[in-house]
Amino acid sequence: MERKEEEEESKTTSQREEDEEKEEEAAATAGRGGDEDNDENEYASGKKKTKQKGVGVTSCPDRKRLPGIIYLGHIPPRLRPKHLRNMLSAFGEIGRIFLQPEDGEVRRRKRKTGLRRCDFTEGWVEFRDKRVAKRVAASLHNTPMGTRKRQRFYSDLWNIKYLHRFQWTHLSERLAYEQTVLQQRLRTEVSQAKRETNFYLNNVDKSTHLDKVRRKRQRDGQQVDERTWDFTQRQTEDEIQLKKKRRHSISQKHLDKARLLQQNSQSNVSLLAKIFNSNQSELQQGGI
Repeated sequence: MERKEEEEESKTTSQREEDEEKEEEAAATAGRGGDEDNDENEYASGKKKTKQKGVGVTSCPDRKRLPGIIYLGHIPPRLRPKHLRNMLSAFGEIGRIFLQPEDGEVRRRKRKTGLRRCDFTEGWVEFRDKRVAKRVAASLHNTPMGTRKRQRFYSDLWNIKYLHRFQWTHLSERLAYEQTVLQQRLRTEVSQAKRETNFYLNNVDKSTHLDKVRRKRQRDGQQVDERTWDFTQRQTEDEIQLKKKRRHSISQKHLDKARLLQQNSQSNVSLLAKIFNSNQSELQQGGI
């Protein structure tokens, strides 16, 4: 029976090869006739090939599945990607996982206190099927991470969101952008530190040169002009408040003086009015 099957398979393969050779010969003869016929034969052969491929596509249903990505907004301490994979693999097939580590400053503070572990702040998980990812995000959101009370992450809750139309390339682009921004910031900080050190070293060189010139002049008996600084120190808060009080007192004194002058002017006006009124009355009486 096995020999018969092998003979049948060999016959079918030989028949296929013969058919392919005949098709190639027919295509070659048609190509001699003109370019248009050649294009039509290529189009027909392409249709046949696509039909054969289409049959293969329908036979494997895995190619229809599209990946889906969920976002994890909270990652409890000591949770690692392997733990996350073990916890979520029960709901469906998982692809890639990425967890964002903590900032460098936070890690430095932890090292000072004696903690050397690296925790994570947020994460992204890729499911092979986006329908599974949607179901997981809808069912596990705001539920405990552990199923039993004795489990390590039972007190923490899932914080999951399904990212619509989000692809893994978007995440990689974002991470690359953040990395370039960080490198640019480090470059600017390094260049600033270099400028400051160069400025300091140049000032030190200038001061040593000026000291040498001053000593040389002192040896030769020449007059040396002592340099004084031409800057004023910034006023303290107490000095500013005292200045304001002085201004207020000075303004109060000016007001008092203005009041006295006004009173004196009013008294002078009243005297002048009495004098002139008396003179007018005397003149009127003399005319009568």
